[in-house]
Amino acid sequence: MRFTRYIAASLIAAACFSSCSESFLEDVEYSKELDEDAAAESAGKNPDVFLNGIWSWMVTSNQTNSGTHDDFGYMGSLHATDMMGQDICMAASHWFNYDYQLDNRMQAYRRVSCHWTNYYTMIAKANEVLGLYPEGGETISQKALIGEAYAIRGLAYLHLIQLFQFATAADGSVNSEAPGVPLMYVAADGKTDEEIAASKGRNTVGEVLAQVEKDLLNAVENLETGYKRPNKNYIDASVANGILARYYLLTAQWEKAATTANKARQGYSIMESNATGLYDGFVTVNNAEWMWGFAHTTETQTTFASFFSMISNLAPGYAGAGYAPRLIDAKLYSQIPETDGRKKWFNGPEGDSTQPTKGATLPYANIKFGHLSDWTENYMYMRAAEMVLIEAEAYAHMNQEAKAAEVLKVLMSKRQPDWNKTTVTVEDVYLQRRIELWGEGFSYYDLKRLNKGIDRAYTGNNHLDGYKLVVPARDVRWTYQIPLKEIQENDLINEEDQND
Repeated sequence: MRFTRYIAASLIAAACFSSCSESFLEDVEYSKELDEDAAAESAGKNPDVFLNGIWSWMVTSNQTNSGTHDDFGYMGSLHATDMMGQDICMAASHWFNYDYQLDNRMQAYRRVSCHWTNYYTMIAKANEVLGLYPEGGETISQKALIGEAYAIRGLAYLHLIQLFQFATAADGSVNSEAPGVPLMYVAADGKTDEEIAASKGRNTVGEVLAQVEKDLLNAVENLETGYKRPNKNYIDASVANGILARYYLLTAQWEKAATTANKARQGYSIMESNATGLYDGFVTVNNAEWMWGFAHTTETQTTFASFFSMISNLAPGYAGAGYAPRLIDAKLYSQIPETDGRKKWFNGPEGDSTQPTKGATLPYANIKFGHLSDWTENYMYMRAAEMVLIEAEAYAHMNQEAKAAEVLKVLMSKRQPDWNKTTVTVEDVYLQRRIELWGEGFSYYDLKRLNKGIDRAYTGNNHLDGYKLVVPARDVRWTYQIPLKEIQENDLINEEDQND
């Protein structure tokens, strides 16, 4: 990654990749460049020049594999991992079938390259911003730009360390000494050239997680300076705190997870069970509960190669047309009480012949995700309900089960009015995460951090034949291998460093 170059990132929609003598990580090239002084001046006047390059990359279709419809940026990576869990069923084999089969992790497979490229390009773009201000920002606008870059970099590393390693051990503690992933530094990080070069090998999990925390704390500090974002495409202090709360949940820092999640959700309301809330199809950032997302336009939407094409049975994409409808696991559906408004997100075992698309008529079909006629459904990255769930789970881990119930009621009072538990366990909160965040990209990460496996072979299951898997916790299939190209081209990572 050529961090000594500075770019006007809004002039590109995505990075292009070519061979390089050093490493797969060095393959990010850009089509427009500015010298350092001009870039810094441009950023100071209009941070959008740089941030739009990041937002565009995160929603770009076919980033690494021309002609494939299962690679559509950040949401593509989230959906691929979601398909590896228990809670989503495919009604037919199609795009993402290898992910659904937990057979897409080997070093030469496309999915491995997709994850690696998606997240390291986000890091590259963030580093270009950070490189503009090695001494830090002076104005609110500059500090906000820096803060958003730190947040993106921290988020990307947080995903990478969980995809390419078990970040936690079997007892839930941090797997500190296990080999992690490369760290890509710039001079603004205060590293020497030698340290920057050496960090391109497999740093330990502990080192990577320490950098995640440092980045996210820097993000919060720079964004808590009076910055008011123009819209929810951007990251503000609440979103940075939300990512930080995810980090603290992963690393079992329960008190910090609870406090940070609570801070993150302040100013947001939990959506009501009505057409502009719980049943709006999850298509608009204008929903009061959404904290961060991307508001697609007709220029940025990617039609069939998109999240809604895959997840929404109401959209005329791959799911709705019947090629690969997305269903809820029958056992999970049975655990949703009739008085819970979220039960309406899914058909029952009898299906619903009144629905407008083939996919939406099926038994257990989800109708949680809707459709807009011009395919401009917004992408959701974070909402306040997740923060409530993090806070509640953290208190449950601390054996403060009454406090956990009090917090969880903030959500449940809007979902199931007759819910009246006075204490809740970690498992109680986990069930609510599975229901509330269904299809939003959390399943895989929860399974790994909580050391859980899956059983799709139970009596009465509705999983597709050939995919009725039983995969125990900590099975090798939960962790991706390092991309073959990285092994071949990075002198600091060799075959002996490869994951099993």
